[in-house]
Amino acid sequence: MATSSGSSHLRAQFLLRPDVVFLNHGSFGACPRPVFERYQAWQRELETQPVEFLGRRFGSLMLEARESLGQYLGCAADELLFVPNATTGLNIVARSLPLDPGDQVLTTDHEYGALDRTWRYVCHQRGARYVRKPLPLPLENRDQVIEAIWAGVSPRTRVLFLSHITSPTALILPVAELVRRARERRITTVIDGAHAPGQIELDLTALGADYYSGNCHKWLCAPKGSAFLYARRDRQTELQPLVVSWGWNREEQGCDGTVAHAGLVAEQEWQGTRDVSAYLSVPAAIQFQAENDWPAVRRSCHELLRRARRRIAGLSGLEQLCPDSPEWFAQMAAVPLPFCDAARLQTALYERFRIEVPITECNGRQYVRVSVQAYNDTSDVDALVTALIGLLGGPEFGQGRAG
Repeated sequence: MATSSGSSHLRAQFLLRPDVVFLNHGSFGACPRPVFERYQAWQRELETQPVEFLGRRFGSLMLEARESLGQYLGCAADELLFVPNATTGLNIVARSLPLDPGDQVLTTDHEYGALDRTWRYVCHQRGARYVRKPLPLPLENRDQVIEAIWAGVSPRTRVLFLSHITSPTALILPVAELVRRARERRITTVIDGAHAPGQIELDLTALGADYYSGNCHKWLCAPKGSAFLYARRDRQTELQPLVVSWGWNREEQGCDGTVAHAGLVAEQEWQGTRDVSAYLSVPAAIQFQAENDWPAVRRSCHELLRRARRRIAGLSGLEQLCPDSPEWFAQMAAVPLPFCDAARLQTALYERFRIEVPITECNGRQYVRVSVQAYNDTSDVDALVTALIGLLGGPEFGQGRAG
């Protein structure tokens, strides 16, 4: 990016097509060449001797990868389970937790649609209620958000489900204080961290949530299909596998002769034949970011995003969702747009300008959700602003001030 002396080097490290302005890292991420090459090397190694790889080395290879990820996330390796995406990890939790008729799962009205559906499905099956508490927009301070969400707690609240960073609106929520309060009330905390690893600093032990699922293939830049489920050790026995395999109902005998539950990893990690190369490549992604001073990259990305946010906001004059601060957004921000057909606008941006950026919708409002990663620079922002001026100011989409 233009503000970083190493920008051209980092841009060359990604496989993205040069004819596309890619401002949508938040959807599926992008994997750097060295990490992708390590991923392919794992796949080739698997194919050279599948029985050796899966039958004899699987456990030790997965442990090594979990140890690397655990060190990165501030937790123990045996508190982590690799899953293909955060939605899968959170489904394991949602389908496992005991809910009785009349119990409540409390959340916000800014959650990811797939997880809204997951919890509605589970609550329907159990006769429980899924309660979506509105966030008070625009957000002004953390206490305002905390109190608005906490006002939804009732004697029947059993689960507090929150996004660490919301998907449609890209807001960093103050989950630490809400987790602390919930723990005092013995309310189970389930955090959707799909967008957090690699975008913000994480210490899962310090956070203290019962369950946390995050993607490695987004902001950590690991290969597609690599994510994790964190389960605090004292809550692991509640989790039931989505795929029942050889680890289920297994017991382990200790040195003193006692027999105990085998634990999260032993029960759920092995699911039969599958390609685990994406999981094994996570340490390479962590190493890549460490070697390229990723804290500095994140700061540079945030600064470019701040400028993009201000410029896009100037097109419509609409009030922004939150203050201009890294407390509220990191490398991804949702900027309000005049009322428009979101799907048509997103299609027009790509087909006419080759700009890949999502137009999201939340509670009847439309946003352009801009992601800035190491491969982006000011020319990408210029292209987006120019395209929005042309589209929002034209007869097809023009319903508000545009330039």
